[in-house]
Amino acid sequence: MGKIKKVYIVAGILLLAGIGLLVNASRDMSTYSTFKEAANTEISVKIVGQLSKDKEIFYNPVEDPNYFSFYMRDADGMENKVVMLAKKPQDFELSEQIVLTGQMKGEEFLASDMLMKCPSKYKDEEIYIKSEQSASL
Repeated sequence: MGKIKKVYIVAGILLLAGIGLLVNASRDMSTYSTFKEAANTEISVKIVGQLSKDKEIFYNPVEDPNYFSFYMRDADGMENKVVMLAKKPQDFELSEQIVLTGQMKGEEFLASDMLMKCPSKYKDEEIYIKSEQSASL
C-alpha cells in the first residue's frame, strides 16, 4: 500500500510541474498588440510591424554603441518611435517585418527584444536581437 501512495505523490508532483510549465509558456505565447494597446498597459507586449523607411534611423556607435532608434508602423498603421538599447543590426533597413517585445515609456516604445525577418537571396532569414537592458533584468 505504501508503494501506491508514492506513485500518487510522484504523479501529483509531475502534474503540478507540467501545469507550471504550461502557465510559464503561455506568457510567451501572447497575441500581438499595437502601439495604442501598449500605451494603455504597463506590462511588456509584442508588436509586429514594418520599418518606416521614410523616417530617421538613428545610430551613432561613437557616441553610444548601445542606443538605436527608428520608427515602425504597426498592424493598425500607427507609426511610433522605437528605442532599443543595443547595436543596430546589419542590413536592418532591408527588414521585411519586425517583431518587438517591450513597453511604452512616454511617447517611445522601449524594445527589450527584436526579431527581424529579412529577405535573403536563397532563403528568408530571421535575426534575433536582445537589448542590453533586458540582459540586466
